[in-house]
Amino acid sequence: MKRNKAFLRNAVIAVIAVAALGYLAMAAYYSRGFNPGTFVNGVYCTGHSITVINEELQKQYTNDKFVIQDALGGQYEISLSEIGFSIDYTNPLQKLQDGQSPFMWAGGLVKSGQETINPEISFDMLLLEEVLNSCGIEQANAKESVVEIRLEQGYVLYDGKQDVLDLQAVRNRVAEMLMQGRFWIDVSDCYASLPYTKDEQDTLALWEKIEAFQDCGIQYDMGDVKIALTPEITSSFIALDDNGDFLLDEDQNPVCSEEGIKAFIDTLCLEYDTCGSVRDFYSTRGDIITIEGGTYGNKLDRDAEIAYLAEAFLEKKQEVHVPAYIQQAAVRGKNDIGDTYVEVDMGMQKLYYYEDGELKLETDIVTGNTSRRMGTPTGVFFVYNMQRNRILRGEGYASPVKYWVPVKGSVGIHDASWRRDFGGEIYKTGGSHGCINVPSSVMGELYDMLEIGVPVVMFY
Repeated sequence: MKRNKAFLRNAVIAVIAVAALGYLAMAAYYSRGFNPGTFVNGVYCTGHSITVINEELQKQYTNDKFVIQDALGGQYEISLSEIGFSIDYTNPLQKLQDGQSPFMWAGGLVKSGQETINPEISFDMLLLEEVLNSCGIEQANAKESVVEIRLEQGYVLYDGKQDVLDLQAVRNRVAEMLMQGRFWIDVSDCYASLPYTKDEQDTLALWEKIEAFQDCGIQYDMGDVKIALTPEITSSFIALDDNGDFLLDEDQNPVCSEEGIKAFIDTLCLEYDTCGSVRDFYSTRGDIITIEGGTYGNKLDRDAEIAYLAEAFLEKKQEVHVPAYIQQAAVRGKNDIGDTYVEVDMGMQKLYYYEDGELKLETDIVTGNTSRRMGTPTGVFFVYNMQRNRILRGEGYASPVKYWVPVKGSVGIHDASWRRDFGGEIYKTGGSHGCINVPSSVMGELYDMLEIGVPVVMFY
């Protein structure tokens, strides 16, 4: 009995001794690494050395460039390798491991330890400064350190003292972000203003007057378009002296240039005076005809517009202005023929009448005798009179007509009861004295459709 008890006691002691030795062996093992259940920044560290864990943690940083965005929307990259950038967890890991007792390794089997540490970050500030100087952000934000009024699309103020990029502030911000392990930054808050000199302050005061002077609320209504008098236009209304400087009155306000206003109105006339101009016309036969000359069209009243603009501009009027015309077409604007017109195709010996874009009438005609040099003139004309029962007289003839529609001097559209045939090539040898002969059966209908002012497009 005593022998059995001794054996049992010795067995227990042996088990305890083996367990103790095993525990001590595991403690010796974990003294070279981290205890069980240790996670650092999400990396499993149990049993691993500081060197191994350091390498794993460094892999979490995949960036090889630092990106800077400026206030202009530009982006600039800095290579991290060029500034000697490095990330190292060795010391923080060593401190963490030193805080763990290898004899407490068993606790990790029950409860995991989630640890968060920050790396030690280093880079060369001198290299950072060099790379920043060459990355392009300084060049893109470079400004002339002047304040002056420039003529671009109108007069504009160039102020090189406002919103100047502070490169030292950029360097500090980039360094700050790098030390935090962040690799992108917006430096829109790294801009500053520089003090003005006395001359620059005078320029700013003058600019306020120039800006107010060239500001205009007038719009010219040209029919198919409205032309706003923007600074690009009104800047030419400011008078300059012989040196090209602004001409100022005794109160140091800009002086209006009458020549500038005249030049603008002349430009307007050149572009929108359509009377006698060259036009492209889409014919009924399907091709585009270039027609030059004629009496139809718009013609601006130049003198009236110069007088209006000189007064309205100085009075700072805010209005849409329809210009005055010496002669006004049925439609204002460059496309002044519109959708209602008479088309006389002398090559095809056809007359067409369109109303609101719809073909209302089509007929054969006979125009001027080309063999006798009495060909009907080409151009864009208009109905300037309408009469019934008229006798047309000329050298050697007196022809009574029921309907007379003159379009250019003594040339007009009328019925020709003495003709039986129309169209074809009659006009070449048996044509009229220059008028457009229309069958009597058709002319009455056409006459009732027409009114004074309707454009008449005539071409071969």
